[in-house]
Amino acid sequence: MSEADLTGKVAVVTGASRGIGADLARRFAGRGLRLGLCARGAPVLDEGEQVVARQVDVTDEAAFGAFAAEVAGRFGAIDLWVNNAGVLAPIAPLRDVDAEAFRAHVDVNLTGVFIGTRLFVQHVRSRAGGGVLVNVSSGAAQNPYEGWGPYCAGKAGVEMLTQVVAMEERGSGLRAHAVAPGVVDTDMQTLIRESTAANFPRVERFRQRKREGAFNSGRYVADELLAIAFDPKRATDEVVIRLADER
Repeated sequence: MSEADLTGKVAVVTGASRGIGADLARRFAGRGLRLGLCARGAPVLDEGEQVVARQVDVTDEAAFGAFAAEVAGRFGAIDLWVNNAGVLAPIAPLRDVDAEAFRAHVDVNLTGVFIGTRLFVQHVRSRAGGGVLVNVSSGAAQNPYEGWGPYCAGKAGVEMLTQVVAMEERGSGLRAHAVAPGVVDTDMQTLIRESTAANFPRVERFRQRKREGAFNSGRYVADELLAIAFDPKRATDEVVIRLADER
């Protein structure tokens, strides 16, 4: 696809203040998309003619819904919705995880994805044409990691939630995917590398990856998501997708 092919398309990206979300926002803008960006902090791109940028907590149903309505009111039909907002902490054996910390984690990583998914499903059903939903997942959805109990559980939930909505909405024009982007060197990776072996026994593996520079770039992930969403040659009914290593 040429970059001009996407001019005028509309995408929503949550968690667009840093990490993968910021990379997606920048690259999507560079490819000509009009954007609705939200995050608990200030989104990476400023408000403008082609951008709605709002500070929104995805666990706040009313605020999240108002943001979605504002994007649709400004730009019309939303073509791509990426639920990217997420957290990694707490990192610790389950025996040491506080119940409130677990609830707060799941509220962002799973309930926030549920709310965003429901908002987009309702939007797609409210107008003609389909849409593509991408819920950002992780290899941790299918591979247990000691010290990542909340994260593994939440991402497994994201993948099953996405599979359910793909089945429920197959007649509405919605195409839903849970995409694991591979390892991207974000603030989350920094937090991982700063973990102790007592809390996260596999920490040295991630420190070694840093030494080797073995990461997928944010630009690569963004272009892969755009291809899945908009390139007819990449359209697939596969719901759970693992991006290949960029190298």
